[in-house]
Amino acid sequence: MSEAPHLELNNTDLDFNLDPSASSNTATHSNGNTKFQSTQNSQNGILNSAAQSATNAMSAVQDHPAIQSVKDTMNNDGQHARSRPTLTPPGPVAQNVKAEATKTSNEFADLANARTTPEHPAATGQPLTHYHSLFYRLLSWKNPRATAISFAVTVAFIFASRYLNVIRQVFKIVYLTLGVTASAELGGKLAFGRGLTSQFRPKKYFTIPKASLERLLDDVEQFINFFVIESQRIVFAENVYASGAAFFASLISYFLIKFVPLWGLTLIATVVAYLGPLIYVKNKEFIDAQLEHGYNLVNQQATQIKDLASQHTGNAAQTIQNYSKEYTSKAQETIASYRGRSTSPEVKREFPAAPTHEPAPTHESETEPIEPVDQRAPEPVSL
Repeated sequence: MSEAPHLELNNTDLDFNLDPSASSNTATHSNGNTKFQSTQNSQNGILNSAAQSATNAMSAVQDHPAIQSVKDTMNNDGQHARSRPTLTPPGPVAQNVKAEATKTSNEFADLANARTTPEHPAATGQPLTHYHSLFYRLLSWKNPRATAISFAVTVAFIFASRYLNVIRQVFKIVYLTLGVTASAELGGKLAFGRGLTSQFRPKKYFTIPKASLERLLDDVEQFINFFVIESQRIVFAENVYASGAAFFASLISYFLIKFVPLWGLTLIATVVAYLGPLIYVKNKEFIDAQLEHGYNLVNQQATQIKDLASQHTGNAAQTIQNYSKEYTSKAQETIASYRGRSTSPEVKREFPAAPTHEPAPTHESETEPIEPVDQRAPEPVSL
């Protein structure tokens, strides 16, 4: 590589102190513009020669083979860089996470849209609440991600209420917040003459809009009525299977409450409520076949019992009818026999014949007078 030309400027004859008040420049200004013009021309010539030398040196440098190879390499790299996108695509893990997050949000949106009043009313004709369709869709695992997240959150809340004193932690957060705000306000007034907390006070306090509050109260009413209606439907056996399941659940809880605490029963109920439908969904064909088989067996047994009952009832009715006919005939024969004795010509009653002559008179001497009987009570004997 050729070296660039080296230019040395001898500035011993040049004076760049342009202050007119200086003593060295007084003579220069007094001589007029002649000396200044000559100095400017000499400077321009030097600068032009330096610029020409620099241009020649740069041309020589650019024409060097090494510089040309470096430029070609840089151009190729630049073209490859422009052909690639600026942002590197995410990896497979990030793509999977993003896809799962999108699916989860879509399932929660679908679950929220399922809050509609069912078309089929109750047995009394009353319309059901939109929580019936919501809980049915939630527990049927039609949105598995949303159901699994709600199940995990419920179990975590049960354990948190058991092992964490939530109420105490709430009071702790409240007193810390109030202590910080009150101390900041008082300290600011003492130190700076104005409180610090009041500087962050909003211009208008937050309030709940009336429409939002009405929607919230309506939702709470629907939630409460869901449990009220379902409890009555179970008690009055609108769905026999649901009533039977509630019976077994209450029976098992009656015995478990002696050994298991309340939070344990709540955890068991939550696990059964979530995992029971999941087991049924995963093994629907097998469970339906077994239920149908059991239903057929119950129907057969019920039919046999009904036939036996009708057969025994018919036999008993026939026996009673036979006995009643027999006793009726015997009673009729007995009555007829008694009637036949009173009306039969063979039965004759003999009465004494009436006397035809008068009886002979009797003598008075022969008859003894009959003394009257004293019917008075005997007198008591005194002792």
